[in-house]
Parts: sequence; structure tokens; C-alpha cells
Amino acid sequence: MTKQADFYDAPAHDYLRYWDGRDYENASEQAAIRRLLHGRRFGHAADIGGGYGRLCVLLQEFADQVTLAEPSSRQLDIAATFLADHPRIEHRRMQADALAFEDGSLDLLTMIRVMHHLPEPGGEFAEIGRVLRPGGTAVIEVANLAHARNRVRYLLRGQRIPHLPVDIRSPENRHDEEIAFVNHNPHTVIEQLARAGLRAERVLSVSNLRSTTLKKVLSHRVHLAAEVACQQVLARTFFGPSVFLLLRKD
Repeated sequence: MTKQADFYDAPAHDYLRYWDGRDYENASEQAAIRRLLHGRRFGHAADIGGGYGRLCVLLQEFADQVTLAEPSSRQLDIAATFLADHPRIEHRRMQADALAFEDGSLDLLTMIRVMHHLPEPGGEFAEIGRVLRPGGTAVIEVANLAHARNRVRYLLRGQRIPHLPVDIRSPENRHDEEIAFVNHNPHTVIEQLARAGLRAERVLSVSNLRSTTLKKVLSHRVHLAAEVACQQVLARTFFGPSVFLLLRKD
């Protein structure tokens, strides 16, 4: 399957508007990143596959220099407007498996909501290992195949959670020419990252309370507070639909 950004270049796909009504999800992810990076300061940080720069402003809280590394020209066009008030954030077009950074040049790398497009992420992990300096930090989000509801589904079928990625699109929405959309077994991903020299130091379970009903009955403040309280507690069980990994390059 293609790893190119054609899907996100299409005029019909407005990733900026995608986040309308997803304040909980956005805030949950930002809370996780802040928790993982709390008290730390970096030189050069890059957000890989960062779209229009949604998380780049947050990264400025932790890094002296921030680069948005995004393969879609359309998303970079949107970023030019979205990040207009942040002229120090650099925008560069590149693929996650061919990063245009020198070896060991990054102190911090984030890759959020990218893994669900990568059925075979070995090339991307090798690139992350290449561009991070020794001792450098990465925060990678994993689209989690082993989340709680899935474990119940597989248990009722008498099956184990698959070791390999699973395409989660419905058959009627699955076309060979489209970009991949997969969920990963986090145990497998942690093993793959270790082979690339990236050691998992901390895990958070994220978007644990993602629910249309809860969004209606809880205020955003209460909903988010409950989410933040759950992220560390539920991490060991990979409860939520997203798993955030804090990694260190050996």
C-alpha cells in the first residue's frame, strides 16, 4: 500500500476541520505529551507526519527549535496559515521513511496519528533511530489493536490479539489504491522499536474515555480530568485506543 500523502492532498480531505468536535481527543493527546515531557528541555524537535502543525505549538514549550515534517503539500499549505503566528516553526515536506535530517541531529521526535498508516513500520523506525542523537527522545503514538473492547471481542471468539497489524476498514471502504489504515499490537511495536535501538521508558493509555455519550453528559473539563487520571493507571493494560510510548535512543 502507498505511503504517499495523496489522500491528505485531496481537496475533499480537510484535516483542520477533522478536529471540529474532537476537543476531547486533541486535549487528551496534548495532556499525554505534556506528561511524558514534563520538566525536560530539548534543542531541536521535529513532529513527523504532523499535518498542519496541530502539535507543533505545544512542542515549542519543550524545544528551542521545532520542525513540522509532513509529506502532504496540502497540509503544509494549511500549516502556513495555522502557524502564521509562530514564524520560528519550520515547515518541511518529507516522508517518515526518508527523513531529510542529518544523522543524530534531533533531540526530540514525535510521531502522532501516523502509525495507523504504516502496516510495516520498520523503515520509519530505522529513520527515527538514524536522525535522533544518542540519548535522544521520541514520543510515538500507536493505534492500539489490543484496546479493552477489542480484547473482549477476541476473547468471545476464542482468539488471541493478532501479533501483526490488522486493517480496520470495512470491506466496502477498502481499496488497494488507498492509504493503509491499520491497528497495531503494542507489544509487537515495542519489539520493533527495540530492534531499531529505541527503548520504551514509559507508556500511557490515551483517549480512554472516547465516547459520544460521555461528551454529551460531561463537561469538557470533567471529561478531560477523568481522562488524565486514567492515562497512567490504565497504561499497563493498554486499555485505550491509543498508546503513547516515551522512547530513548540507546
